[in-house]
Amino acid sequence: MNAETIRQLIEKGLPDALVEVAGADGVHFEARVVCAAFAGKLPLARHRMVYATLGELMGGEIHALSLKTLTPDETRV
Repeated sequence: MNAETIRQLIEKGLPDALVEVAGADGVHFEARVVCAAFAGKLPLARHRMVYATLGELMGGEIHALSLKTLTPDETRV
């Protein structure tokens, strides 16, 4: 697994999202996801939305994914 594939999967599942993913070891990754669909949602719900885009890869090929989830307005603070 690589960061680019994860980025593409998240963007496919959340089409309006801006996604940055890093992770050099192939199993531990960090992602910053900015998405208008996160508005009004608690962090756990946002994370679940991202995890849903990755499906069975979570806990398998992707051992760990650290998330920072923001709305576009939250990036302007």
